[in-house]
Amino acid sequence: MSFPRALRALDHGDFRVFFAAQTVTVVGNWMQSVGQSWLVLQITDSPFRLGLISTFLFTPMLLFSIPAGAVADRLPKRRVVVTSALIQGAMGLTLTALVATGAVRYWHVAAIAVVWGLVNALDAPARQAFLVDLVGRGDVGNAIALNSAAFNAARIVGPAIAGVLIGVFGLAVAFLLNAVAGFAGALGLASVRAAGTRAHRGDATFGQEILEGLRYAAGTPRVRMLLGVLFVVTITIFNFSVYIPLLTRDVLGRGPGTFGLLMASLGIGAMTGALALGTASHAEPSVPALATAAAVSCFGLVTLSAVTHVGIAAVVLFVVGLASIVAVAGVNTALQVMAPEALRGRVMSIYTLIFGGVFPFGAFLAGLTAETWGVRTALAGAGTFGLIALTAILIAGGRRAVALGGRSG
Repeated sequence: MSFPRALRALDHGDFRVFFAAQTVTVVGNWMQSVGQSWLVLQITDSPFRLGLISTFLFTPMLLFSIPAGAVADRLPKRRVVVTSALIQGAMGLTLTALVATGAVRYWHVAAIAVVWGLVNALDAPARQAFLVDLVGRGDVGNAIALNSAAFNAARIVGPAIAGVLIGVFGLAVAFLLNAVAGFAGALGLASVRAAGTRAHRGDATFGQEILEGLRYAAGTPRVRMLLGVLFVVTITIFNFSVYIPLLTRDVLGRGPGTFGLLMASLGIGAMTGALALGTASHAEPSVPALATAAAVSCFGLVTLSAVTHVGIAAVVLFVVGLASIVAVAGVNTALQVMAPEALRGRVMSIYTLIFGGVFPFGAFLAGLTAETWGVRTALAGAGTFGLIALTAILIAGGRRAVALGGRSG
């Protein structure tokens, strides 16, 4: 079987299985996320406690992503991702039982969020680093692009399915389907033939292995620049849960229907960007190209701050979704291609730390700015900061290149 160029990673049998299994588990995750949000509001009627669930979910990623990368380099990656899917299924079953029996309490949801955060901290770098073992370095960019497209499709499909089923059958069905997705995903992932290479441990201690990964990232200028671009996008762009509801209500004067339309525009843009990246050549993405994509996203935020028409807002969000996913998936690809095989898990753990651990701070700043000065100021401020930061990253990288060229001349 041969797939078109945009889908060439699917020519690898192991990746086809991995891709299908991961898509199923991600759809299940989004279904549980929707159900969990409604459940917390039903139990507490507190937006603050709802926000705390995100804190419980992402704090473990912030605290443990770096050591988790060293663990990912020590263990067969297939074992890590299969175990994660099994835990997903178990958590879905637990919530199903608690909701169905009427025994569920807020602390149950909070505890499950903490457990899932811990699992994600280990799973994310292992899952990212596993891609090279499945498709090789030549097709890893396409594999990442397809994963990004699937994730964004799931972000649209999962909540839509969950919303309909919750309305008809109640909350428990969302958690039950997440359990089914987790166990089905684990079964599929277990059938992948590649085990996922383990780094040669030698005599280094666990702490020394962590420091080795950090030294590599800090001592490699191109890696530093790539992580800088990722940081800017994460802290400025990925605050859609704050920006879009406020833009819809306070600027456009619309309701949930428009909110859904704008979120769909963002998701469709992200899917389009991921697929466009998948059709690109095998060449490793350049830092200037990725910084440019990030800059387009930041300029989109500035543009949104002046928008007063729903149609224009939808178009701008489509562009923001497209450009931001090109930047983020491109950074992912470049890091995986660059990283030595023995360090790949640790390098991707830094990616995970920034991608999953930093954006809650960005959301906090966006919310604080919007509450104090309004969402227009929050959008314009975030976009302007991002453009300045990206310019500084490129100038610093250019100066270093000139300095190195002068010393070598």
